[in-house]
Amino acid sequence: MKKWKLLILVFVLMGSTSIFAQDYKTAIGVRGGFPTAITVKHFISKTDALEGLVSGYRGGFEFTGLYQKHANAFDVPYLNWYYGAGAHIGVFDETIVRPNYYFDGRGRGFTVGVDGILGLEYTLTEIPFVIGIDMKPTFDFAPEPGLWFGGGVSFRFYF
Repeated sequence: MKKWKLLILVFVLMGSTSIFAQDYKTAIGVRGGFPTAITVKHFISKTDALEGLVSGYRGGFEFTGLYQKHANAFDVPYLNWYYGAGAHIGVFDETIVRPNYYFDGRGRGFTVGVDGILGLEYTLTEIPFVIGIDMKPTFDFAPEPGLWFGGGVSFRFYF
């Protein structure tokens, strides 16, 4: 009997959080933080989105693709939380050396790895903008295995 109650509770919670999940279809903007990037988010269903980030640092660039699940946060209209995962690949200029720079020595030639994301975003209704804040841990497989923790603030124009 307890299993049935738990199963019913899970379905009720899933249904209640997806009612207000999507407030726009596509948005493009900038993300400040680590990494600073140009960001594009596109919803493929009411609760599922794809996000692409293109960032430039260390004399090269990195592309990150993320799959995200969205749901209403705290029963506040237009406030959504999201989580997801993805991967990144990038190339870097190995000649750049910055003494005492935190990421000095990271990315000699290329990098590849996996990413996670957990965030909160608010859709403005008076003007077509979305403001978001997130945490984005990254694990690099190459050139050297390493775990990095980043976060950022995003400002996107939606249409």
